[in-house]
Amino acid sequence: MVNIVLVEPEIPMNTGNIARTCAATGSVLHLIKPLGFEISDRAVKRAGLDYWHLVDIRVYENLDDFFMKNGDGNIWLASTKAPLIYSDASFTDGAYLIFGKETAGLSESLREKYRERCIRLPMVGGARSLNLANSVAVICYEALRQQGFPNLQLYGEMVDSNLSNTK
Repeated sequence: MVNIVLVEPEIPMNTGNIARTCAATGSVLHLIKPLGFEISDRAVKRAGLDYWHLVDIRVYENLDDFFMKNGDGNIWLASTKAPLIYSDASFTDGAYLIFGKETAGLSESLREKYRERCIRLPMVGGARSLNLANSVAVICYEALRQQGFPNLQLYGEMVDSNLSNTK
């Protein structure tokens, strides 16, 4: 299992796309307040998020509340400033992948405190960052790949019966 943690997310469409990734992967979505949008039943229905009921969503008042309830033993912080490429990290079951808000990322104090746990997506020079939802999907699927895609359907209807026996 993977845990996706969004610290003070601001853009509802990003969180909606990330929730869809969580629904498709069985990942838990952790939202750290303040949120830049509503997640009431009414707001979710109005946005047409028909998969929202498939997502295990947990909301926290602040980062201290999150760490008090979950600890910090299996965390990875995504940042464009990180020293480690995401594919070089060793993700284990229950990993918490932490992402900052769209306009500011994660605080410098948090990045410094967990410097050895900061990961990044490689990009060409001059590119500021990928969209938050895309970054979450890439790193989430890498974490799941390293764990053998637990509980995920590995093959579609078109799979050759001989191919499915090669695993």
